[in-house]
Amino acid sequence: MPEMPKRRLETVPNPSPGRTYLVRMVAPEFTCVCPRTAQPDFATIVVEYAPGEALVELKALKLYLWSWRDEGIFHEAVVNRILDDIVAAATPRWVRVTGLFRIRGGITTSVVAEGGRRPDDLPSFPDGSLGTAGIAAEGR
Repeated sequence: MPEMPKRRLETVPNPSPGRTYLVRMVAPEFTCVCPRTAQPDFATIVVEYAPGEALVELKALKLYLWSWRDEGIFHEAVVNRILDDIVAAATPRWVRVTGLFRIRGGITTSVVAEGGRRPDDLPSFPDGSLGTAGIAAEGR
């Protein structure tokens, strides 16, 4: 039987809780529904975080993001809800969720929400960014 979407995030223990490091997860196939028009919205969701004691389990994240597929919700609301749910499940030291929504009605929308305090010693990715450099082009 195939897996079903779940509005529940699961975590696994952080193997290096004493180290400051950056995790970036990119989900280029996120979908939800516009609550006004019932038209589908497509986005790339980028989750970046400095883990605390727990990590977001990737398969659980996939099923969680899938659970929004038929949900009528505004872009700003879903990005903030994803952030809140990650904070509740994993208690990261810092987290940023970016939603890069594809064109609808001639307009694209990008939403960024952050929680916690970004550690001063948080490393960056080889591209030199802490953000989503290079991802925006992939998500459009």
